Amino acid sequence: MNSIVRNILALILALLCGNVVNMGLLQVGYAVLPVPGIDPNDMEAFKAVMPTLEAKYFLFPFLAHALGTLTSVLIVVKLAVSRKQRLAYIVGTLFLAAGIAVNIMLPGALWFTILDITMAYIPMAWLGYRIAGPKSA
Repeated sequence: MNSIVRNILALILALLCGNVVNMGLLQVGYAVLPVPGIDPNDMEAFKAVMPTLEAKYFLFPFLAHALGTLTSVLIVVKLAVSRKQRLAYIVGTLFLAAGIAVNIMLPGALWFTILDITMAYIPMAWLGYRIAGPKSA
């Protein structure tokens, strides 16, 4: 198989798997720490309550964003045949763009937005590449 095609397929699979991890952790979070009186599927109600939530309600969203990114990077680095570091940072950047969009659509506490944007995406791309990337001698 052509290396470009394989890299593209690795990227697509990695993004899909990372999004499954992300959404799965969000669903677990809603089950473990439900926001009282709020349906997590009602975005308008969720948007209204976000700025008032306690820190504990931001744990699973942060884990979802960080571990979704990390999972995607681990997969793309293991499956790609070349340009592994570049693909790792492409994944991190795509997840970062999605994270910025979510933080605009559902503004929460400022501290969480700063933590999420600065720690859940590009640092996880770096960590994933360090874990799964080529080992130096």
